[in-house]
Amino acid sequence: MSYKKLAVDLKPGNTIFCADGTITLTVLECDPSAGTVRCRCENTAMIGERKNVNLPDVVVDLPMLTEKDKEDILGWGVPNNIDMIALSFVRKGSDLVNVRKVFGPNAKQIQLMSKVENQEGVINFDEILRETDAFMVARGDLRMEIPVEKIFLAQKMMIYKCNLAGKPVVTATQMLESMIKSPRPTRAEATDVANAVLDGTDCIMLSGESAAGAYPELAVKIMSRICIEAESSLDYGGIFKEMIRSTPLPKSPLESLASSAVRTANKAKATLIVVLTRGGTIAKLVAKYRPVVPILSVVVPVLRTDSFNWSCSDERPARHSLIYRGLIPVLAEGSAKATDVESTEVILEAAMKSATKKRLCKPGDAIVALH
Repeated sequence: MSYKKLAVDLKPGNTIFCADGTITLTVLECDPSAGTVRCRCENTAMIGERKNVNLPDVVVDLPMLTEKDKEDILGWGVPNNIDMIALSFVRKGSDLVNVRKVFGPNAKQIQLMSKVENQEGVINFDEILRETDAFMVARGDLRMEIPVEKIFLAQKMMIYKCNLAGKPVVTATQMLESMIKSPRPTRAEATDVANAVLDGTDCIMLSGESAAGAYPELAVKIMSRICIEAESSLDYGGIFKEMIRSTPLPKSPLESLASSAVRTANKAKATLIVVLTRGGTIAKLVAKYRPVVPILSVVVPVLRTDSFNWSCSDERPARHSLIYRGLIPVLAEGSAKATDVESTEVILEAAMKSATKKRLCKPGDAIVALH
C-alpha cells in the first residue's frame, strides 16, 4: 500500500476493506518500526491491481492534495478556467481552507465541492459546510465507513443542512447501477432516485451507468423521467414555510428579497421568476426557497477598470449556477444605454424573449422579476 503510516494508525482489531468491500481484513498485529501490518482475510474473492482501501473508524494522516494534485490544478486546471474541483474524503473545515491557499489569487474563481466519505467527515459536517461551495453525498465509500443501516440517515441529514445553508448538494453513487448492463432499472433504484429528489437534493449523478454502461442515453432519460415525477409530488408550499421557519433571523437584505420573490410567485401563480444578477448570489438565494416555477438567472456583465486597463466579467457566475435546483442561467448582452433604468429594461426585454423561446413562459403569463 502507498500509505506509509498504515502501521502507525491501525491497531489490532481494526477492519480493512479492499476493493469497495469485496475483501474484508481483520488487523491482527502492527509493527510501526517495520511498517508492516499482519491481517486475517475474512472471505475469498478475486481482486485486481490498484484497488481502493477503506479504514473505517480510523483517523488517517493524509494531505488533502498531493503534490501531483497541486501540479495538475495549477499547471492545467487554472490555465483552462476550470469552474469547480470535487475533493474526496474531506475530513474537516480546515482541509478546504488549506486547498484555497494553494489556489492563491484563483481561489474566488474555482469553487470547491466537498465529498464526505468517512466517519470523521460526518462528525465535522457543520464546519465543512461552512467552508465549502457545494456538497456531494458520495455514498460509495461512505457505506464502507459507517454502518450500512445508517447511510440513509446521513444522506437525509446532509441534504437537509445543505438546503438550509442554500448550498447545492449532489446525490451520487449507484443510482441506476443495474443499467450498466440492463435497459431497465430495478424498482429499488427508481425509488432511490425519487427519494433523493424528495429529500431535497439539487442534482443526481450517474457514474458507471453513463461512463461505461451499455445504455448511457437511456439511463439519463429514465432518470430524468423519475425526477420530473418526483418533483411533481412535492409540497412546495410546505417546503417554503419550513425554510422560512428554519432560517435564522435576522435575514440579510438579499435573502429577504429572495424569499419575498418566491412568496410573490407562489401567491400570484407566476410561471417564472426572472433574476437580474451580476455575481449570481441573489439568484442562488431564490433557489434556496424552492419555488415551484423555474428561475431564469440573467447574469449581467460587469466592467471593471484599473486606470486605463478595462476588463469585463466572464461567464463563470452563470456556469457556477448550473448545479442549483431550478436555476437556468443565461448571459445578458452588454447595453450602451445611458441610464441603469434604460439598460435594465433592455436586458429584461431580452430575457423575456429568451424565456419564451425556451418555453419557460408564454405571452400573458404572470412573471416575477427581481433586480
